[in-house]
Amino acid sequence: MQMVFLGTSSAAPTVERGLSSVAILRDGELLLFDAGEGMQRNFIKAGLGMNRKMKVFVSHMHADHCVGLLGLLQTMALQGRERPLEIYGQPRLKEFLLENMRIINFGLTFEVAIHTIEKEGVVVEEDGYQVSCCEAKHSIPALSFRLDERDRPGQFNVELVKKLGIPEGGLYSRLQRGQDVEHKGRVVKSSDVVGPPRPGRKIGISGDTRPTDKLAQFFKGCDILVFESTYAHDKLQKALETSHSTATEAATLARQAEVKKLFLTHFSARYDETSALVQEASAIHGNVEAAEDLKVVDIPYPS
Repeated sequence: MQMVFLGTSSAAPTVERGLSSVAILRDGELLLFDAGEGMQRNFIKAGLGMNRKMKVFVSHMHADHCVGLLGLLQTMALQGRERPLEIYGQPRLKEFLLENMRIINFGLTFEVAIHTIEKEGVVVEEDGYQVSCCEAKHSIPALSFRLDERDRPGQFNVELVKKLGIPEGGLYSRLQRGQDVEHKGRVVKSSDVVGPPRPGRKIGISGDTRPTDKLAQFFKGCDILVFESTYAHDKLQKALETSHSTATEAATLARQAEVKKLFLTHFSARYDETSALVQEASAIHGNVEAAEDLKVVDIPYPS
């Protein structure tokens, strides 16, 4: 699994930062969270591929998080995308996309399924993972998202199985799937040769929000949390007025949620560089990094 930051600025782009968008690559599928204006340029730079299996999740209907979908769709069509595309967001997202596509009148070369999120909970459920949403606290209705992988089967003790005389093939598969097997009158229990289930990875994406106890619970135990850090804490009043978070608040929530690693993002254009924000957050949480446009993060399985 890899995470690629496609845009890390809030409200307006800067010379170095595009508008909000985070991509997660998992087993050949792309999960895209938000699509700020012009994000398809960094999408192309990152080499993510215009025709791969893909789902898009939109946190809220502010321009710096959703307007880029129009350009992305048109670019995909111009490059001949054929695979269907799944888009998930609040009710107004469907109206926004369909009306703009009607006015602009650009044709698509692929099917688009727009799924309306009506309530908190599981949004997508696949064999290997699920995506859930939780209410965020912003100036308009907004959502935060969490990607949870299913537990993986435990470690298969091949050497022990060989010593027990079990031949390779179908019996191996049955043992790995948790089934006991019989061979030459002897029963071999799966639990004796397969270790306990190994946890999958858990990634949190805040969108735009004030910190809340509800979100701290929602992000509990995440391996990685991407949380907005629009301001340094000396601009707390501004954060309160605009329903955003400071670096101190992001780190406090990450510590409360027992998150392993925190990435700060969604920086105000007033900050040319982010070291002061990272320093501020690092005083509270021990593993903090600033997101940067086109930064690629490898996400290993938990040890």
